[in-house]
Amino acid sequence: MNLRWIIAGIGALGLGLAAIPFLPAGTQTAGAVLAACDGKGATANYDFTVKDMNGQDVRLADFKGKVVMMNFFATWCGPCKIETPWFVELQEQYRDQGVAFLGVQIEDDPQLLKPFAAEYKVNYPMLVANERADLQEAFGPFWGIPVTVMIQRDGTICKRHSGLATKDQFEQDIKALL
Repeated sequence: MNLRWIIAGIGALGLGLAAIPFLPAGTQTAGAVLAACDGKGATANYDFTVKDMNGQDVRLADFKGKVVMMNFFATWCGPCKIETPWFVELQEQYRDQGVAFLGVQIEDDPQLLKPFAAEYKVNYPMLVANERADLQEAFGPFWGIPVTVMIQRDGTICKRHSGLATKDQFEQDIKALL
């Protein structure tokens, strides 16, 4: 009986190790630190004007020269609700150093955005991109949410977090991009 458990354990370990190459490329383990971009990343497309939750036009080009943390989310998304307070804190902490968070609502009812922003005391622009396949294609593809795209000051997309990341991961990424 013990031999079966040993064989099962070895098999499980082998399957786990075999899956490593299929993990999303934009996600790091908690202890990993992002190196500064080497210039080989894609260039962010800033040629978009998107309505914010108040119906005002927001030009992405206005964020050129900043470290941009573009978070694609929905108000119904559990992991998004966990990350949002972290983004509020990090925006407050790093705003004066040229960091800009952008919340980009997708797959959601735009009427829910204002109450969501009020509940979480969001201090950064909240954009409505439900009908904006062009914007989603420019920064996607998305196989789920949340997705946070990190763009350095020169416009290079340096990293993507797909799914829930930790506040420490986001802060490490910001520090590496400053």
